[in-house]
This record gives sequence, C-alpha cells and structure tokens, in this order.
Amino acid sequence: MASVVSPLEAEALEFIRGLIRIDSVNTGEAATIGDGETRAALFVKERLEEVGYETVLVEPRPGRASLIARLAGADPDAGALVAHAHLDVVPVEAENWSYPPFGAEIHDGMLYGRGAVDMKDFAGMLLAIARAFRREGVVPRRDLIFAFFADEEAGGVWGARWIVENRPELFAGATEALSEVGGFSLPLPDDRRAYLVATAEKGVTWATLTARGHAAHGSLPTADNAVVRVAQAVAAVGAHRFPVVRTATLERFLDLYARAGGDVDDLGFAASLLDAGTRTTASPTVLQAGGKTNVIPSSASARLDIRVLPGQDDALRAQLAELVGPDIEIAWGREVRAIESPVDARLVGILQEAVSAEDPGGTVVPYLLPASTDNKHLARLGIRGYGFVPLRVPADFDVFGQFHTADEHVPVEALHFGTRVTARILRDA
Repeated sequence: MASVVSPLEAEALEFIRGLIRIDSVNTGEAATIGDGETRAALFVKERLEEVGYETVLVEPRPGRASLIARLAGADPDAGALVAHAHLDVVPVEAENWSYPPFGAEIHDGMLYGRGAVDMKDFAGMLLAIARAFRREGVVPRRDLIFAFFADEEAGGVWGARWIVENRPELFAGATEALSEVGGFSLPLPDDRRAYLVATAEKGVTWATLTARGHAAHGSLPTADNAVVRVAQAVAAVGAHRFPVVRTATLERFLDLYARAGGDVDDLGFAASLLDAGTRTTASPTVLQAGGKTNVIPSSASARLDIRVLPGQDDALRAQLAELVGPDIEIAWGREVRAIESPVDARLVGILQEAVSAEDPGGTVVPYLLPASTDNKHLARLGIRGYGFVPLRVPADFDVFGQFHTADEHVPVEALHFGTRVTARILRDA
C-alpha cells in the first residue's frame, strides 16, 4: 500500500467527493427528473476544458446530460478505447444512512456516499487522469474517449443508448470500452488477491406467463382455476435451476482462479455473484389475478425477470416452455442480448500488467457479470466491453455488496490504488 498520496490521487479523491455531493438521483420516472445529472456533467466539462479539452455535451432531455471528450493517441491505426462512467445514482432512504448520503464524508479511512462505488469513484478517477495526461503531455498508445453518461440506472435510454443511436460519430474508431462492474479484489491464499474483470454480461428479458380458465363464483371450485395453474407454473420456475453452461469466460475463470490457488468451493461473499454467471436465471417478480375474493377470475398472470447467458436465448425459450407446460401462454418482452468479449484480448493483458505493477501477487481473472452496464449499448457499435474499476480492498470487504445499499462506502486507499492502476491502463492500452 502506498503511504504517500500523489497529486493525481489527491485530485481524483477531490473529484470523487465533489461528484458525490451533487445529488444526481435517477428514479427512472420522467416526472421526477431533476438537474443533477446535468450539473454533474457540467462539473466534468468545466474541469476538462480548463486543461484544454474540447468537449461535447449531449442533453436529449433537460437534466439528462452526458459529456464526451477525446485525447489523441500515438498510434492512429489502433482502435480507440472508450473509458466511461455514469453520473446518475439510485435513490436513497436517508434515514437508513449513518452519514449524509451526499456528504462525501470520510470516517475511519472510508469514504461514504451514494456513488462511492456505483460509480462516481471511477468518474472522478477518469476526470483526474484525463486532466493529468493533458497537463503533462502524456500521449497514450491509442485514442482515449472519455465518456460520462447519464441515465445508466434507468437503462441508459437518455444516456449511452441515445448517443449510440443518435450520435454514433462520437465513438468513431472505437473498438473496446472499459467501465463497471469489476476490478475489485477477492482474497487468495498467502495474502494475495484476484481482481475480477467482467468480460461478459448476461442478457436481460422479461416474460409474462398467463393461465386462462372459466370465470366462476368462488363457492364453485373449477378444475381449470387460472390462479391455481399460474401459481403452479410460478412454483415450477422458482424451484428450477437452469443448467450450468461452461462459457469461454467461465472456463478462463476456473483455469486462472485455480492456478492462482483459489478454491471455487470457498468463494465467500463472492459466491452468489459468480454462481449467477454460470447459468441462466428466471425470477418471478409480479403476480396479477382477480379483483374480488368471491370471484374465480378467467385469467391470471405472472411476470418473470430473466437473465440469459451468452448464446442461450433459444435454449431458454425451449426450457421455459417445457417447464411451465403447454397450457400456459408465454409473452416475451423487450430483449437485450448478452455480450461476451474475448478473454484473451491484449487489453486483458494490460490490466494484468497494471495490477502487477501495484500488487505483484495480484491475478486478473475474467468473470461473467449477471447484470447490465452501458457496455451493452456500446456493443451495438461493435465496441467490445470490459468491466474493470480497480479497487484493492481488505479481504472481508464486499465491494459488490455496496451497490445500491445504504451506507455505500469504499476505503480511501482503494481509490488511490484504483487511480494509479487506471492511469497505467489508459496510458498503455
């Protein structure tokens, strides 16, 4: 661990705290859009332009602003790297917090605040690094596109997705992207650490199960009661475990984690995160039926939240149809396909080199993120996404467990580490 804080690390921490203090909560509801995301984008814009960057502010809806800037690299033939973070955060229930959620207070070496890990930490790092490169005349190997997006927490509709659909020229020449969710350390034997890099993300879709029967008085039970039949279907889905699929990401994880001395049977708090990346999941979330206790309704339905492994879309549909049976109708919602980037890309090697320079025993290990990031939107432009925000944390500190929770916090020293490692990555990538 470094004992002396460099000017770069100090500035990154200053920016992280400044961004946390901007209330940029995204409720996902149009009626409650504030101007926090735009104020955060203007915060970034002012500081980038201060050192000579040309920036592009994109605001498709009032309050929903994103900010893009580019730094030219030494190799014009190398594809550009998009380094991106989102400026919005999820809502808070302040009464459940020990410290003000937008106070960015530091207590016992921990920085508290909404966005401390999701993901104003990386936004502040990127802003400080972009400024340092410009001030010091650092020329990275390839073009760097610094992107600070709005609206990620509501699907990127007015952020990354809108820009990809309406301003794709802002990402001209880009081939890879670096952002959340990964980079945090997990303990290995002998005080060593594994650093997860998300090389793939599950796809997302919704499905509605509907059972139909005869409406009747509640005193006259029917053999085709729609409520009973949809309940049976929901119970079957809830009890089902889809099969493990050995994706390229899983294969590489098992190989590298074992070679590093890790035990897959003892993953601790990371077990549920990593297990979710081994199989497709379907979670019943909403039930709808009837309106009166004494009326058997003619239909009943249930909605499912489904996370699909790469390449498993057709298999999912067949398995779900078999699971619920032929008498249950399945209506599919909007589909966001899974993404999977090469696990042996040069960029992954650069991540390893950067980590090794700061933590010689550290091992970068690919994993499959069971959730979604803005990398899915960039993938529509052929940009391969990786999730890696480097944070060296104590063995018992669950970084993923900080996402969307009360008292979101992160060790300040982890932020210093992340700034140093990220600077190396962006310089050499």
